[in-house]
Amino acid sequence: MKVSIIIPTYNGGELLEKCLKSIEAQDCFFAQKIIIDSSSKDNTLELAGRYGFETYVIDQKDFDHGGTRNEALGKVTSDIVVYMTQDAILETSKAVSHLIEAFRDPDVDAVYGRQLPHLDANYLAKYARINSYKDLDYTTSLNDEFPIGFRKAFMSNSFAAYRVVSLRELGGFPSKLILGEDSFVAAKTLLKGRKVSYKASAVARHSHNYTISQEFKRYFDIGVFHKSQSWMLDSLGRVEGEGIKFALGQIKYLWKMKVYTLIPLSLLMSFAKFSGYKLGKNYNKLSTRLNIKLSMHKGYFKG
Repeated sequence: MKVSIIIPTYNGGELLEKCLKSIEAQDCFFAQKIIIDSSSKDNTLELAGRYGFETYVIDQKDFDHGGTRNEALGKVTSDIVVYMTQDAILETSKAVSHLIEAFRDPDVDAVYGRQLPHLDANYLAKYARINSYKDLDYTTSLNDEFPIGFRKAFMSNSFAAYRVVSLRELGGFPSKLILGEDSFVAAKTLLKGRKVSYKASAVARHSHNYTISQEFKRYFDIGVFHKSQSWMLDSLGRVEGEGIKFALGQIKYLWKMKVYTLIPLSLLMSFAKFSGYKLGKNYNKLSTRLNIKLSMHKGYFKG
């Protein structure tokens, strides 16, 4: 199988260089390496050229999580396409090889890899990765018992791969989503009767040390996504109590790590996520001006 890789970028900086170095170190051959850049003002394009990437530049205001990735997909001539984000760093030289092993199953159309926290991640960011990315592989279809509900469509384009012909048959990634273009495609894949896979041996470092305000805005956007794409929850099912389970698990983790002073912050973060999500689920009842203020991805409401 021929493999290509696509990375959307904007002012990638030091993390982008680490990302590109980790790609260069992979033991597999890439038929194409593509960067689609949102008019960076730093040395992103110079770095891309140095590491052998084709570069395509778009206006910053035209960036769209799904549409931009779809634009890059139109340039791909390979069987498999790997998507990464500029702040993800592959952990080993076999990360991509392990990821695309999933396509040995002819029914698998999408796969995502495991994410470990960056080395400078705080305890809250570490737990977020520990909770979401376990050390056991799985492959799932719509009728499989694991994972349950909406979790079946969990996918992260920070490090994921797709069967190109199948992705194109779905219409690629949709434009005009606030986020979640990866989960959207995973859900469509499952509803088509195909499979989604997770490879724990395919590891990248990727995490964010979000502030309370950033977590609020991120979960506001997740609420908007779930409201605007309610068919996903209706088709796959809701996973009740996940927020409470995560909040309690994080407190237990902080207690275990003996960082007791972070427990109040953890509680505040959980409240910010809950309130942001609830507001996002009701974004259609709010003014455009307020939605822009509450959102992390403000361009969604400006367009």
